[in-house]
Amino acid sequence: MNLLHGVGDFFGLDIGTSSLRIVQLSGNARSGWSLQRYAYVPVDPAIIQDSSDLGRKKLGEIILGAIEQSGIRTKNVAIGMPAEKTYTAIVEVPNQSEKELVKTIKYEIDQYIPMAADEAKADYALLGVSPNDPSKAEVLISSTAIDYAEQRMEMIETLGLNVIAQEPESLAMARALMPVDAMDARMIVDLGEKATDVAIVYRGAPRLIRSVAGGMSSLVRTVASTLNVKEDQARQFILKFGLAQDKVEGQVFKALDSVLENFASELSRSVRFFQQKYVNVKVGGIVLSGFAGAIPFMAEYIEAKTEVATIQGNPWQLVRVSSDQQKALLSVASEFAVAIGLAERSNEK
Repeated sequence: MNLLHGVGDFFGLDIGTSSLRIVQLSGNARSGWSLQRYAYVPVDPAIIQDSSDLGRKKLGEIILGAIEQSGIRTKNVAIGMPAEKTYTAIVEVPNQSEKELVKTIKYEIDQYIPMAADEAKADYALLGVSPNDPSKAEVLISSTAIDYAEQRMEMIETLGLNVIAQEPESLAMARALMPVDAMDARMIVDLGEKATDVAIVYRGAPRLIRSVAGGMSSLVRTVASTLNVKEDQARQFILKFGLAQDKVEGQVFKALDSVLENFASELSRSVRFFQQKYVNVKVGGIVLSGFAGAIPFMAEYIEAKTEVATIQGNPWQLVRVSSDQQKALLSVASEFAVAIGLAERSNEK
């Protein structure tokens, strides 16, 4: 899946459950990034989920329209792979040379992924020495079904584009959202439409990655049912009033409290699981993204329930953005973590 490098000029494409996000940056990680071109296009979820030839054709037309809207000229693109279609894990192998590591991963890949090696497309990245056993090294392994990866690549390449990388969305998200000065571990939480991606990042790399069931749509259904309103109105309530207890008599908070309490418990469980392995590493903060970063008072709620400092993340933290771009992106800025993370991949071998 080419986890490590980009090739020349390219842009990041994030195909979400209800919208497309496209980002092209200039610059690099050392000198900083500048936003060159971007697009945000809402899409009927039924089109994105339609795997028929007609469905792929419709989605392809929307992608080309978004690229034209953005003004991007390069044909090179890095695309995100949704969590439900990928398997990512941290494994330990004996310390060895990079050449030997390649052989180990190649011949023992069946041990590390939940599918037959001949049915999977897999890649890896060496993270460093194991915190528990200096004779071993930690390796991040990510895989997806060959059929899915090739079908997705074929759909993109039939549009005249050149796919330079397919990367799990959780890795891209972590790249964009991880505080640059963090010496401890941080948990990145991206609340999507259908599910929530969680990654605990330490020393520049994800050390725990998981997907938690439930996303914005389940919150919307809960509020709609409890308050007896339509789902579009429930969504507006959540995004406008959030968990404020002094707005609309705290009805949104009351409707969501039990659901979010279970959600916070899952986050606490992830912290405990991480610290069973990284005993001396503190999870110093939680960074919220996606809808979690857009819902008012969500950070305060999560912090109170988990007892871990929580902030609303800023995927644009390393990207210079003009005042006009800021105004245009204001309402959707928090949804760009994956697209920005893809665009921030290194171009340098």
